[in-house]
Amino acid sequence: MRNDTPLIIGGKTINNRFFLGTGKFKSNEDMKKSIIASGAEVITVAMRRVDENVHNESIINYVPENTILMINTSGARNSDEAVEIARLAKEAMHIDWIKIEIMDDSKYLLPDNRETIKATKTLTAEGFTVLPYMNPDLYDARALQKAGAAAIMPLGSLIGSGQGLLTKRFIKILIDEIDLPIIVDAGIGAPSQATEAMEMGAAAVLANTAVAVAKDSPMIAEAFSLAVRAGRMAFLGKLSEYENEASSSSPLTGFLFDN
Repeated sequence: MRNDTPLIIGGKTINNRFFLGTGKFKSNEDMKKSIIASGAEVITVAMRRVDENVHNESIINYVPENTILMINTSGARNSDEAVEIARLAKEAMHIDWIKIEIMDDSKYLLPDNRETIKATKTLTAEGFTVLPYMNPDLYDARALQKAGAAAIMPLGSLIGSGQGLLTKRFIKILIDEIDLPIIVDAGIGAPSQATEAMEMGAAAVLANTAVAVAKDSPMIAEAFSLAVRAGRMAFLGKLSEYENEASSSSPLTGFLFDN
């Protein structure tokens, strides 16, 4: 893309700023087609879903080569459990990219920022590339940066809700104040919402449910990828500021009305 630079996380260059999760797909084959259609280079998968496939065909077999596989710690209720999942992923599959998800709440599935900070400190000290999922709080984001996070992943709204960027103002604060890539995660329900996140300066967007449950998942996956690209272009092109008064795009004087 003209005037752009690649996204670099954990020393790896990422050209496609749309990240895709692998849960809720109708089949592994549908998931694979969606990954290919989107061109996503970073794919997240829950470690517990890998475990479920031990006696069947592994989900990993459906992830195209040359993608960055990031294990998420979905199901972890505290930092100790998240660290254990990460260590298991590294030992069993040699994967050291970890999306920390810690939730001890079954109704709203809100991330526990305090426990997430603790897990980030431990795992970065062990050499993991850590991308923590969090409530968009400036002070906690600063703590995560200090703990060694490679990027920050604030929620847009409740996970799987499709409500979009309900936390937009708080995410913008993180974009402006945190010297790390800000990747909007959770609650993104439509490509237009992904565009909005990118227009305000997010480094990337991660979606899962909106793609997986769509009637035509590969088509929606491609739409998300294009939307993220469009939003990035709009951000780089520097959109005009909002005005409180009308401003004509064509002259209002001259031609027929000249005296």
